[in-house]
Amino acid sequence: MRALNRQIIQEFRATKGQLSGRMAGRQLLLLTTTGARSGEPRTAVVGYRKSGDIFVVIASDNGAAADPAWYVNLLANPNATVEVGPEKLNVRARTVKGKERDKLAKLVEYLEPQQKLTARKIPVVALERAKS
Repeated sequence: MRALNRQIIQEFRATKGQLSGRMAGRQLLLLTTTGARSGEPRTAVVGYRKSGDIFVVIASDNGAAADPAWYVNLLANPNATVEVGPEKLNVRARTVKGKERDKLAKLVEYLEPQQKLTARKIPVVALERAKS
């Protein structure tokens, strides 16, 4: 999986987000977080949906039993960078709860099938442009 992600990241950056093959047309972004333990930058390929200016992502890790590393990193440091198409933006992450979670979760049509794969409640995360 890491090799595939590295390949996608390389292609994404080379083509400014215009992926080919089975990834063509998918709504993907590159999320660069700061490693919670290492302090090093870590980049992950993440599906997203939009709600106004908010990028909505789910921390499913394909229904794994544990939260993905990128989410753990965001809990330690919510400041991150997203690359969407040719844009690179500084963002601040927050886990949404309650009615806001319900509203944003409806935008992510693949949340329900992912939720069925795990007993943990999959976090829904809002990535909002960082204020300058």
